[in-house]
Order: sequence, then structure tokens, then C-alpha cells
Amino acid sequence: MDAAALMKKQLVRRLFFQRDPLSCARELIGTELIWGDCSGILVEVEAYAAIDDEAAHTFTRPSARSFIEQNEAGAAYVYFNYGMHWMLNVLVKGEANGFVLIRAIQPRRGVELMKKRRRVDDLHQLCSGPGKLTQALAITNRHHEIDLCADPRHCFVSNARANFDVVADKRIGISRSAHLPWRFTLRGSPFLSRPPKV
Repeated sequence: MDAAALMKKQLVRRLFFQRDPLSCARELIGTELIWGDCSGILVEVEAYAAIDDEAAHTFTRPSARSFIEQNEAGAAYVYFNYGMHWMLNVLVKGEANGFVLIRAIQPRRGVELMKKRRRVDDLHQLCSGPGKLTQALAITNRHHEIDLCADPRHCFVSNARANFDVVADKRIGISRSAHLPWRFTLRGSPFLSRPPKV
């Protein structure tokens, strides 16, 4: 990102993630995820609470609870889902602990590299799901626990002047605590994994 672009955008700092998962998830929509030579605008995320959320890893995995204890807000929580795909989450620690799952981005920079990694030409299919996104960005367990609030090559940046129309609906791909409207999407985006049911 060049100097002029950085003047308009701000790195999302740790304080942002020291609140609660729902607030963080909603307000991450419209930020830009920078990942090496690639980037994209966040258009879909899901919030997971560390307490009383049966769909969260903390409900069944002691390792997830240990991760929260051992890491600061803004750390990357990367896991392998169903032996198929890596999933990128960011740790939230504040008013309530939990995670935000990064589900989809609108590709912005490094599009050709992402297409090569995914072996897909359709821009709308490049990062329209959490597994597609990690494949396009080459995210694996080597990124687990990295600080997403300090490294300008692996971070979120925001445009303080922009406003985004965010839609909340039920999380998808889960069977427990599925009724909670903790999935947040950018209204009208063609880059979502699935349109919201509202």
C-alpha cells in the first residue's frame, strides 16, 4: 500500500478488538484485509462467543480456551476445518471474549495471484467463503497466533470516512446455536458465500 493510500486508511489497532465479538464483527465489515501482496474488502464475517455459544470452539476444545488465555486481542486463530480447509479467525478479548470468523472478501489487490492459487477465474468465486479465502491468500497453520494489529503486511485497515450498510442474519454451516443472528454481511455484495435470509 502506498503512502497516499495509508494517509486515508488506518491500521485497525488492538483496542478495536478489546470489546465484544458482535461489535467487532459488525464493524469489521468494510475494512480491508491486507495479506502480503493481496488484499480484499471484508463483506462477510461471523461472531462466536467464548461463553455459552455451543458453536464456538471454546465450548468443546480446551485448546481454544488456552488460546484465549495465552494470546492478546487481535491474534490470528487459524484451524483446519473438517480436514479440508483452513479458517481464519481473529481473537476478541474485552467486554466478552470470542472470535470473529473471516468468511468472505471482495478481492482488491493481488487478484491474479489469488486466481492462480485457487485455479478460478471468476472474481466472485475467488474468496466467497472462508475456505476459498484462505486458499486464495495462502493462509495455513503457520499464521496461527500471529499479531494482526502490528504487522502492516498482515492486518486490517479501515477508512474512517466510509459508512457501510451491514445486514445481520443467522450463522451458516453450523447445527448448534444456529439461531443466533451473528453473521454480518455487506448489503447487496455479490461476493458473499450465501445471500442473507432477511
